[in-house]
Amino acid sequence: MYFHAAMIILIQSKDQIGLVAVISGILAKAGLNIVSLREHVDKVENRFFMRIEAENETDPVLLETSMRQVLPEKALITINPKQQKKIVLLVTKEYHCLGDILIRNYFSTLGAEVQTVIGNHTTLEDVCKRFGVPFVYISHEEEQFEAKIMEQIVALDPDYIVLAKFMRILSPAFVAKFPARIINIHHSFLPAFAGAQPYKQAFERGVKLIGATSHFVTDQLDEGPIIAQQVIPVNHSFTAADMVKAGKDIEVSVLAKALRLVLNDRVFVYRNKTVVFE
Repeated sequence: MYFHAAMIILIQSKDQIGLVAVISGILAKAGLNIVSLREHVDKVENRFFMRIEAENETDPVLLETSMRQVLPEKALITINPKQQKKIVLLVTKEYHCLGDILIRNYFSTLGAEVQTVIGNHTTLEDVCKRFGVPFVYISHEEEQFEAKIMEQIVALDPDYIVLAKFMRILSPAFVAKFPARIINIHHSFLPAFAGAQPYKQAFERGVKLIGATSHFVTDQLDEGPIIAQQVIPVNHSFTAADMVKAGKDIEVSVLAKALRLVLNDRVFVYRNKTVVFE
């Protein structure tokens, strides 16, 4: 099977001298024209990351075989990752992040298909129906709350799970089921003000900047690999409520940016850090 459009190649491996030259040589031998190449070496971890966009046609299976013959052992190679991803959203009551995603999903500019929205309140059910997206209500007061959510997600088999202001802490067992696949938006510039009520914490400290952070979820609350962040200035005249209102805009912006990067295969995860080729 041959690939005729621009192909994307993702590589993560142990670093060694000459990797860029070797990989470029393999692509040239396969008749591929490199239109974009981004690479990074984490010298502390001795880790190599590369994202390539190439044109012309070749056999992806043979190309991967050729690369594995010369790349370091246990190299991670992905050729032609799925262009249209599938995502499931988890929500509570806040609509701003969900609304932005639903609009972009409706106009096919999201880079993914929203398969369903799962909420622990019914507050956002109507807006989902207006956009033709299924909504599943599972109360957090039910027994086996997480198990029921997991059952829904496993049946859909999404590429990513997006916590669009889902105000519940997921258990380590749940997170372990979907490593580097759960994306959260947190309303502070992490690592400052992790956990609950970050705007209240920021107000009490008299900060001059507030922010938002999108990250992959891990066992440690709000400490997963960071994908995108943004800040805006505030001053002494801002109440905690003012900060909440101002922060909603950057929460939407940061989550949208994070999704764009992840869904376009521009984010590499290694240990508790990311390499992001914007």
